[in-house]
Amino acid sequence: MSQTTARPAQTPGAISRIRLHAHSLSPSLRQVADHVLREADTVIHQTITELATSAGVGEATITRLCRKLEFAGFHAFKIALAADVAGRDTQGERPTNLEGHAARLVKQAKLTLEDTGRLLTPDAIEAVAEHLSRAPRVDLTGQGNSGMIAQLFAHRLLRLGITAQAFTDPHVAAVSISTLPRGGVVIGLTSSGSTIDTVQHLRLAQSHGHYTVAITHRASSPVTRYASRVLFTSRQEEPLTDAVMDTLISQTFVLELLYTALLARRPEAAAMLRVTAESVVEKKY
Repeated sequence: MSQTTARPAQTPGAISRIRLHAHSLSPSLRQVADHVLREADTVIHQTITELATSAGVGEATITRLCRKLEFAGFHAFKIALAADVAGRDTQGERPTNLEGHAARLVKQAKLTLEDTGRLLTPDAIEAVAEHLSRAPRVDLTGQGNSGMIAQLFAHRLLRLGITAQAFTDPHVAAVSISTLPRGGVVIGLTSSGSTIDTVQHLRLAQSHGHYTVAITHRASSPVTRYASRVLFTSRQEEPLTDAVMDTLISQTFVLELLYTALLARRPEAAAMLRVTAESVVEKKY
């Protein structure tokens, strides 16, 4: 006797849920819902602050709509919306061989660097570099891929003799920031500008009177509210892809510019680089 395995019912996407609940939405919620239906391609890249501004409502209204549509929050809603958009769009022609993919990645990297370069201002880089050069300690915080870049820059600062440490554990980061000496600097890396832990770390640092730096892709994002200076990166990956090259390249580019600006402010830099290089010479054949 054969058995038929029942397939689980497909969970409705964001667009389907909006249409399903359209008749029961209040005027303000309907205003947001209509905007999302019209501008779905743009909304999947926006922060909650940006969506609220473009839809002409408050952030609380966005949150109420997400809950009305039975999403845990805005991020969950945006992921579902991105899936809808991905299923609808053909994405155009994509390379099918390794050479084609390589050419596409090179072009993408070039655009990312050029766009990030246009967003940066010398005054902002110089101001941050000045604080870094005088800081008794620098704490860097970031989650996921941003955390890896934070660790890379902490290592670069150590090579110059600047006491620096990077944290990917949010609890340890909070403890360190709360004990940062007067004049300390906290750098938060978050491409979206909405990573909760990173936002909270900069808020904590600001409350203690420290100089705070946000490195983000989003001008209208929560992290910028707690930053003494904001350094902008370029380009944002699709919410459903695992591609990270744009984020890694743009963040590294910004931090390397800071490193270059620091070299000019530390006369002992050349000697420190030599000393630190010699410290690991026995680790290589």
